[in-house]
Amino acid sequence: MTRADIKACVFDVFGTLVDWRGGVAREAAVFLQRHGRSAQEADAFADAWRARYQPAMERVRSGERPFMRLDVLHRENLEEVLSAFGINRAQVPAGELDDLNLAWHRLDPWPDTVEGLTRLKSRFIIAPHSNGNVKLMIDMAKHGGLPWDAILGAEVAQAYKPAPEAYRRVVDVLMLSPAEVCMVAAHNSDLAAAQMCGLRTAFIPRPHEHGAAQTTDLKAEGNWDWVARDLVDLAKQLGV
Repeated sequence: MTRADIKACVFDVFGTLVDWRGGVAREAAVFLQRHGRSAQEADAFADAWRARYQPAMERVRSGERPFMRLDVLHRENLEEVLSAFGINRAQVPAGELDDLNLAWHRLDPWPDTVEGLTRLKSRFIIAPHSNGNVKLMIDMAKHGGLPWDAILGAEVAQAYKPAPEAYRRVVDVLMLSPAEVCMVAAHNSDLAAAQMCGLRTAFIPRPHEHGAAQTTDLKAEGNWDWVARDLVDLAKQLGV
């Protein structure tokens, strides 16, 4: 199979296309100051919130609880983070927490994201393949100008990556074969799971996703079909 056989590119979003840490920390800083904490704790707050992401989804993947939208899981995790930072949940209006939870809907794209997606869209179907729910993805696209053809991912599949059904159901919705779909991600584990399901794979490093001290996913660690510097470079490698 060559690049000419690819019909669609689907994308991890958090970290690969948008700066989740910077966006969440920006809004957390205002929240923390409002509740007597230091804005300098904002990065740690964002990291603590994100650290609960995989464990929350694992409870769904394992069958411990039914499928829940990521917005619901984020909101539950936020309440746990408040306690960890010494903020009394009872003293924070629910509406304020709801708004802070929407920080995930307002994340900024990396500098190359929109140009890269626009170029890829000229030849391929492009869609998010994220664990984020549909409304979250729509809001993020509106905020950052992400030119999707469709919104796909966990809520469509009713399964969270890296569960195999998450990849298989998205391929099925597109009415394509796995080999006609390229999974694009900054996370080697995501690509490994996609590859096991027969998808093509493209790695893009995002060495500052977790801040300056990041130690994971700094380079391609698998036999991926394409390795690119960024989305624009990937578009060039795919001939657009």
